[in-house]
Parts: sequence; C-alpha cells; structure tokens
Amino acid sequence: MRWFNITVIAVLAIGIVIFALQNFQSATVDLLGLSLTAPLAVLFVVIYILGMVTGSSVRAVVRWAWQESRQTKTR
Repeated sequence: MRWFNITVIAVLAIGIVIFALQNFQSATVDLLGLSLTAPLAVLFVVIYILGMVTGSSVRAVVRWAWQESRQTKTR
C-alpha cells in the first residue's frame, strides 16, 4: 500500500509541475476595484490554499457546533 501512495503522490506532483510549466502566462484578476496580475499557475496555487484555509475553518466551526449541541442534549 505504501508504494501505491508514493506512486499516486508522484503522479500528482508531476501533473502539477507540467500544469505550472504550461500555464505560466500572466492573468489578471479584478475584485472590488483591486487588480492583481500574476502567472496563472501562481493564482491557482493561491486560490487552492485559500480554499483549504476556509474549508478547514468551516469544518472546525461545524464540528464545534455539533459537539456543543451534543453536550447540550446530554445535560
């Protein structure tokens, strides 16, 4: 199973490197009057990281609310 995991990670890493090399042209993102120009691959990485941060925050809040509701029911 360990070799399978290593193979999957290697294939994903190679795919990400190929994507980054093929999408290095600049792209502009506009939001609320602000403008950001950066390579497309960099924008994807930033958006992915923001998604991970917000997703884990939402998950933590939902878990906290669920635990609080369970503790309230048992009291």
